[in-house]
Amino acid sequence: MNTKRSEGGLGKLRYPLLSDINKVISKHYDVLLEKEGIALRGLFIIDPNGILRHITVNDLPIGRSVDEALRIIEAIKFVEEHGEVCPANWRKGQKTIKPDPKGSQDYFKSTHQ
Repeated sequence: MNTKRSEGGLGKLRYPLLSDINKVISKHYDVLLEKEGIALRGLFIIDPNGILRHITVNDLPIGRSVDEALRIIEAIKFVEEHGEVCPANWRKGQKTIKPDPKGSQDYFKSTHQ
């Protein structure tokens, strides 16, 4: 579980991982390639209320970005706390969009001149 990154592992993790030995979860989330008996690389971000907020499914040879997953989690938290829209590639501390036509116009005027 704590295999070094230099040895192909995930390194020391600060969050739980889920195992799906019986392939029940991958089947329910529709990422199981039944014939091959393996799952595609799926990332499902589920909020504390059990609401699925983000899905990414990659083909087997395509890696996932931990940085992008963390960015999305930060955006979800921000939206919940502030009620504003996080634009594409948003990072904590950057401008957001007020969720109305004027707020949208103001954002795009200030960022695309």
